[in-house]
Amino acid sequence: QQQQQQQQQQQRPEAPTHIPPPTAMAMAYSSFPPTFEFDDNRTRSQASDNGLHRHRDGLHRHGGTKGRPRKKSSLGVRWLVLGLACAVMSGSYYAYDIPAALHQQLADYMPPSSDYETRFNLLYAVYSVPNVVLPLVGGTFVDRRGAPLCLALFSCTVCAGAALLSAGVANRSWEVMYLGRFVFGMGAESLCVAQSTIVSDWFEGKEVAFAMGIGLAVSRLGSIWNNIISPKVANNAGGGGIQSAFWIGAVVTCCSVAAAGCIVLVDKRAMRKLERRNGGEGLHSLTEALLENEGGESEMREGGDGLEGDAGGDDQQDDAVLAEGETAAKSPCAVQVESGVHITDVRKFTLLFWLLTLSCFVVYGCVLPFNNVASGILLERNFFTSSPSDCGLEYPDQCSVGYLQQGTNDAQDANGDMCSIAPSQAPVLPSSVSHTSADSDMSGEWEEGTYVYQSLTSDHVDCGDPFWMDACTSNYCSKQNAATEHAGKVMSIPYLISAVSSPPLGHLVDRYGRRAQIAIFSSSLLLVVHLTLAISASSPVGPMIGQGIAYSLYAAVLWPSVPLTVPKQYTGTAFGVITSIQNIGLALFPLAIAAIYNASGRRYIPHVEFFFMACAAAGVVVGVVMNRLDGRYGNKLNKVYTEEEEVEVASNSIGEEGDGDFASVEGDHYFSPLLQSEDRVIS
Repeated sequence: QQQQQQQQQQQRPEAPTHIPPPTAMAMAYSSFPPTFEFDDNRTRSQASDNGLHRHRDGLHRHGGTKGRPRKKSSLGVRWLVLGLACAVMSGSYYAYDIPAALHQQLADYMPPSSDYETRFNLLYAVYSVPNVVLPLVGGTFVDRRGAPLCLALFSCTVCAGAALLSAGVANRSWEVMYLGRFVFGMGAESLCVAQSTIVSDWFEGKEVAFAMGIGLAVSRLGSIWNNIISPKVANNAGGGGIQSAFWIGAVVTCCSVAAAGCIVLVDKRAMRKLERRNGGEGLHSLTEALLENEGGESEMREGGDGLEGDAGGDDQQDDAVLAEGETAAKSPCAVQVESGVHITDVRKFTLLFWLLTLSCFVVYGCVLPFNNVASGILLERNFFTSSPSDCGLEYPDQCSVGYLQQGTNDAQDANGDMCSIAPSQAPVLPSSVSHTSADSDMSGEWEEGTYVYQSLTSDHVDCGDPFWMDACTSNYCSKQNAATEHAGKVMSIPYLISAVSSPPLGHLVDRYGRRAQIAIFSSSLLLVVHLTLAISASSPVGPMIGQGIAYSLYAAVLWPSVPLTVPKQYTGTAFGVITSIQNIGLALFPLAIAAIYNASGRRYIPHVEFFFMACAAAGVVVGVVMNRLDGRYGNKLNKVYTEEEEVEVASNSIGEEGDGDFASVEGDHYFSPLLQSEDRVIS
């Protein structure tokens, strides 16, 4: 028996005298970590099995799932982060849409100009110009410096821009207003990049589209409140009028800065918590288990039952495993990429991503630019249409209604009969006026000392001025104010539908997929909406509902689709690229709309609506191509992802040869990163 034991010991391989490096251990023990599972065929002592089972139980007690490190998406505080992110974006949306809600009030308030529409649309073009470049820098900056810190920095920039814009309005200076919108735009779009990155970081897997839907819904509440509140404040001359409406927007953006600061604090605390749970606690549990194993195996060696060689080999292997566990515990992330992120990485993006970007370019061209001028379109089409052309005042050189008109001055037709003014038509204005401050004891409230117009038009009437509102054209200003407030409520319908439907739509997209197909449907619906507005005189409520449904559907599938088309480490850069190209359109489309408006006799209907129809039709064509290409890419956009799948898509992962960052895993419906170099640690 002693000779047989000696022969067996000689045949066993010698135990290693050193611990292999981490990269070698990752290759040798491909399933350890993160699963901490051993081959059942290996001969193990009972003590070793018990210790390792206790370690796995410890991981589950500390929130691990099948031995995997916890992530931010497993923390309940993620909902607080989502709420704060929504508050940040709500302030930005509120301030962004103030000019759109006050389209008519600005026309009355600013110095009369024949090119007002061009000046007005420049407010949105100037906003978008810096964002042709900044989201690219902002995306890589977010990837490198962290989304929470960037969110706080960008929100401060937005607040400064809103304050400058308000100062420009107070001084009636287009130049200062443009400067304010430029500064506002420098932070606002990059703010969207940071917010999208935060949401995708805190909500992974099946929750991401639902979370982004909630983010879009609550954020758009800022636009809804603006469309309701700003016209009321601007129409109230006693409350400061249009200046107060803009300063309220500046105050709201300052509140967004405070919310962004809270996100920074919560994120830092969460990272420390994850490092403690995934690193310190997991390592302590593993160390305790291995120490127990060492004690149990020492007893076996003392027993002299002939298993000394096996025990020694296991000790060496367990020490190597412990060293590997220390390496894995350094980061709570599944994959830590230490190599830098550069803008040149866009070369790795798929053709599917670029089609998605083109779709965003054209579809958003008939959504956001439409909202910029929606108030003017609704006033022209439905709520404050032109006065009857054959009607004039009985005394055309006198005020119509107000304390400067002692009697009556009714509108009459060419035959001297009373004109019938429809509820949606504007009252008839005097053809000329000539008044000075000496004409009334209440002239101290007027903004000017002299009002002399030989050929009066609606461009001269500023309903924020008490002269027009109370003294001379009270009926005109009262009706216009009511119409602008009504238009503000109707133009809020798309955002209201978005706020209500985005969360459930996001959940449905997560559950049923069909993202590329929904993009086609939403573009087709937008085509019908703008065709109706162009050729029909029906109520605008129906088209606005259609606009809201199409916008909600498209947004619910667009932004969650971005992470599906790029590697995870480039998510921030991808959001920056698509936002940048989107802003090329948002800078050009308002100028095109102003040019079409001026070329059409200063009217929106129907030619401006034809422009929006062309954008929607282009969206349908791109959607069809994108849907066909998605089939070649394994239905990345149309498929439904399970909770266990981690979707990592690279430009060379589908039917192409590339640098091997990602590869298809046969038999599974996901893409996973491969260990390519020593600077990537699979934890």
